[in-house]
Order: sequence, then C-alpha cells, then structure tokens
Amino acid sequence: MKVIICGAGQVGWQIARHLSGEKNDVTVVDNNPDLVRRATDTLDVQGLAGFASYPDVLDRAGARDADMIIAATYSDEVNMVTCQVAHSVFAISRKIARLRSQSYLDAIYSDLYRRDHMPIDVVISPEREVAEAALQRLAAPAAFDTERFFDGKAQLMGLRLEEDCPVVNTPLRQLSDLFSTLRVLVLAVRREGRLFAPEAGDQLFVGDEAYVFAPVEDIPRTLEVFGKSETKQERIVIVGGGNIGLAVAKALEERTDRIRAKVIEKNRSIAEKAADALERTIVLHGDGLDASLLGEAGIARADAVLAVTDDDKTNMLAAVRAKAEGCPMAISLINDPTLIPLLEPLGIDAYINPRATTVSSILRHIRHGRVRGVYSIGDAEAEVIEAEVLSTSTIAGSAIRDIDFPEGVLVGAVKKGDEIHKPTGGLRIEAGDVIVIFAMASDVAEVEQLLQVSIDFF
Repeated sequence: MKVIICGAGQVGWQIARHLSGEKNDVTVVDNNPDLVRRATDTLDVQGLAGFASYPDVLDRAGARDADMIIAATYSDEVNMVTCQVAHSVFAISRKIARLRSQSYLDAIYSDLYRRDHMPIDVVISPEREVAEAALQRLAAPAAFDTERFFDGKAQLMGLRLEEDCPVVNTPLRQLSDLFSTLRVLVLAVRREGRLFAPEAGDQLFVGDEAYVFAPVEDIPRTLEVFGKSETKQERIVIVGGGNIGLAVAKALEERTDRIRAKVIEKNRSIAEKAADALERTIVLHGDGLDASLLGEAGIARADAVLAVTDDDKTNMLAAVRAKAEGCPMAISLINDPTLIPLLEPLGIDAYINPRATTVSSILRHIRHGRVRGVYSIGDAEAEVIEAEVLSTSTIAGSAIRDIDFPEGVLVGAVKKGDEIHKPTGGLRIEAGDVIVIFAMASDVAEVEQLLQVSIDFF
C-alpha cells in the first residue's frame, strides 16, 4: 500500500517507522529538509522537502496513485488544506488529519459539518486523546500506564514493583498455580531500561515495571497480588487550564460520582476562559509552582495532581512540588521521551506522552480491517493489539501452544462471545474470537501476517 505522510516530526516519524516496517510504500513530506533527511536516513522511506499542501509537491510525492494520506504537520490549516487537495485533485480515498484547534474541532464535530465541505475521513485530536489518557490514569492511580481493551471490559496496567510486592522473586509460571482463578497475565517487563516479553520461568524483581493484562472485574485482586491498593480519587488539582486541562475538568464535572477539582492556570486570559466554561470547578490564576497557591488549592488534601501545561519541565517541577506539599499521587504530561527515566527518581507516579497517545490513535484508524485497537508502549518499543480472528487466519482453529508466535509475542486474553478467557496452551482460537496480543515492534508485521489482517487495510 502506498502512503504519504505529511509532517516528519515525532508523530509523523513514528507512523512512518511503523508503516515502512510493514513493507508499505511510504513517502514523507516536510518543509524542513533536516527532518526529511532524518526520516530517509533512519527509515526505509522516500522523502520530499516542500509544503505538503501544495499540489505540485503532493504530485511529486506520488499522490496520483496513493492509497492514503496522513496530514500530521504542526499546522491545522496545512493539514486541512492537504486533505482537501488530496481529495479534490488526486482523489486519494483515505485521508487522516491531526487537528489541535478547539474551534476547528467544534465545527467538525458539530451537526453543521459536512464531509463534502472538508473531506477528512478521520480527525485525530491530540488534546482529546491526551485528556482521555489523563482520565484513565486518574481512574487507575496505582498504575503508571494504562489502556482499556474489549470495549472497556479489560485493562492493561503498568505497575512499578515495590519491596512489599507479594510476588517478587516468584517465577511467573507459579502465579497461575498460586492464583488459579485470577485471569491476569504479565505481558511485558521493563528492567533497567530494557523492555522484554517475559518467559514462564522469569521472576519479577523490585524496581521492575510490569505490564499486566486482566478483565476489569479481576483488577482489584490483581492490584492486591502486585502489592498495590485501589484508592478512590475525590479531590484533584489540575495544573494547566488549556485545552487538555479544561477537557479533563469538564469530564470530571460530568461524572456521576462527585469529584472536586481545582484548576491552576498562569495565563490570565486562559484562566478566565476556563472559568467561564466550567460550572463547579474552581479556577485559580497563578503559577502552579507557587507553594502558597498550591496550598490555597488544597494540595495537601488532594488525592492527585495532574500537571498538563505545555512545558515538560514545568509539569515535572509542579508534580515534585505537589508531592513535597503532601499530595500522594502526581501525574505529568511529558512530550520529550528522554525525560521519562527522570520521573521515578523525582517521585512522579505516572506520565502521559502525547506523541505516544496520538501515534496509537492514528494506528488504530489505519490498521488493517479487523484490528480493533492498538496501544503503543514506551517510545514505540512494542504494541498491544486487539484484533478479531478471521476465518482465513492461520491461527484459526489452532490451540495457542501450536501457534508459531515470534519469541517476543504473548497472548494477553481471548474473548469468546461475552466471556474473556485467560490464555492457556490448550485454549483453541476460533474464527470470530477477539484476541489481545503483545508484540515487540520488530514482531508486529509477523503478528499481522498470522492474523491475516493485511488483506483488507480499510
């Protein structure tokens, strides 16, 4: 399949990395020659320096016979015009655009929007994706990373193992014997910075970051087994009242369980806008690093602080200051993945990477026909894929033990009808089942081939 990716920043580069790794014909377009050169030097892609919205540039990029265009430049306007040109001039059938401006999003999602006027098949809003990720983090305070699968009936959680974890130094195969009724599986472990898929004989150690998968009804027991407690979040302080902070505060206001939130915003006009848009949430104008202002926001009595300004270092420092003032849970928005190793030493409990959430969202929309969900772990090191098993798949009708999965691949769960099954060697995979699979990035293409989902990309 031939794909044009407009924008060679981190998001565009990661999407190009995924698609080129799956042997697609990928062309990257950016007006920054250095970014184009980085893409062509590090990936198996073609590159073109120029403005993505210009018809002649798209023509030289191969738009006349392209199957899909992904507009992920830094400009909403360029992304929209690029999709319009791709539709009107080149009749490209699949068009995806990343849009940030709330004004555009309100218009596009309103009843007044007509696809004929702005032909974008899929709109990706980083702010909405990040706000949803933030709400998921708040809903699972024991986890530093989390994502839902099977229409919200199962959950992936990243858990950092402490000294009081009951299963430390226990081989994973013994977990099934010790907790035979618990449908939980350890899909991945990060140890000393390296992510890997564990084997049955591997043990978990203090300091490991374990990615566990379990149905939601088994989550409380799973947290207990891994030495975590489930706490209810009733008081939240949000540092940053921009689009993300505002979206989170609005969502908290709409929840039936009463959650008291306060927003701190340094920019007066943004603070006033947030105050006008919110009904029950108190908005404070000032610096989220100011200890006295944090005290006024009741940080010592808060259950969690969520730092979501547009500056990584401010988010990290605000989280550290909040923890120092007595807040037990701190979540930071981090754009730069090189800062993530600093979070644990600083005592920051969880983070949200906007690029990773945006990449996962785009992959969810461009993956082949029966893939229902994709979640990217870390710096695109691995993926957790939810897919329906086709009758033409080579794994249909086979027991899990008989399937020749790559070494870095694990099955997390199998959903048959409404019932979620823990994967065992004798469990047979049938057509129509929905399966969740963990795969290291290098193994994703082979997993998709096993699922035979590449037959129908749309």
